[in-house]
Amino acid sequence: MEEYQICTLSNGLRLIHRPTQSAVSYCGFTVNAGTRDEEAYDGLAHFVEHTLFKGTTHRRASHILNRMEVVGGELNAYTAKEETVVYSIFPGVHLPRAMELLGDLVANSQFPERELNKEREVVADEIDLYLDTPTELIYDEFESLLFEGCALGRNILGSAESLNRMTSAVARQFLTDHYTPGNMVFFSMGATPFARVKALAERYLGGLTRPTAPMNRQLPHPVPAFTRTINRDTHQSHVIIGARAYDLHDPRRRALLLLNNLLGGPGMNSLLNVSLREKRGYVYTVESLVTSYTDTGLFTIYFGTDHHDTRRCIDLVRRELKRLREQRLSASKLASAKRQFIGQLEVSTDNSENVALALGKSFLRYGRFDSLEEVARRVEQITADDLMAVANELLAEERLSMLIYE
Repeated sequence: MEEYQICTLSNGLRLIHRPTQSAVSYCGFTVNAGTRDEEAYDGLAHFVEHTLFKGTTHRRASHILNRMEVVGGELNAYTAKEETVVYSIFPGVHLPRAMELLGDLVANSQFPERELNKEREVVADEIDLYLDTPTELIYDEFESLLFEGCALGRNILGSAESLNRMTSAVARQFLTDHYTPGNMVFFSMGATPFARVKALAERYLGGLTRPTAPMNRQLPHPVPAFTRTINRDTHQSHVIIGARAYDLHDPRRRALLLLNNLLGGPGMNSLLNVSLREKRGYVYTVESLVTSYTDTGLFTIYFGTDHHDTRRCIDLVRRELKRLREQRLSASKLASAKRQFIGQLEVSTDNSENVALALGKSFLRYGRFDSLEEVARRVEQITADDLMAVANELLAEERLSMLIYE
């Protein structure tokens, strides 16, 4: 079976389909617009995603919510810094129903004021919950410092003040400007033959003909490394240590992802988990993450610990980073790290929803979708010297910034 098939519709919308034998199908839009593309209204991309389901020229909100549910399907969406995804999961025989509905939402959403007023309360509650959750808040505050003066530093939810200024006209304008054929891809995964998928897409999505405006994303200006301590009156300390990292297209990113997995990935045997939790019991959670954008990225290490253990944990993190900078991995440890990383990728492909979403994002960003075999081949090419070079470039002491909640 082919890994995927692609085409471009008559209106310029790109389509990617991955054939499977499953009775369940997935399809949706991946839109090249997110928090970074807001101008006067913080949180607008997220608010548009929330209210996209509140009424079109053809349907009321109740009709939209029931359209896929009545056949056992789901309708969902999420917003990120650089993309928004609107998609459906459903029994495969209902692909026409899903595509017609998604096409209607993207082309004809009206954002009626009465529905927006209700949703403002929902999003306002979401903002309040977020502000009361230091494990989430600290990530956004760190990014706001690391990308100071750039839209990448904004949090996705926005603010209550900005939320109250958003109107139907503002939401419709954002939709018109960004939800265009040239600024989106449509992804599909299921057992429906590609010729049928393409014909349905032309029928239900081909009528969208909005022009695509130029992107207005600004590269973040350099920010000196910083250390900030903020009194949040939390029952434990929360700490993020990190730096800017590689963008989505930088070939060194693969080595960074492997290094990150070794250092603080999801495995219980990660270096930081063993050092801070298993050996000493200082933390419940410690993790490191790589986030890549189209023109920049960031690497972060997070942990939460008792106030009196904060400095000990920081010293232990620095010790592990110093070891990665100075000690080349042995051949056996490198092989083990690769085997674990590739195994985790293989396990992740068992989640079909994640694969479908990755299909859309990969096609949007790279114009392709790499097979697991291709990804594994590239991982196997990484050398111990590659890992040391990345560690010395990104994880040098003078590059690292730190934010502490006490």
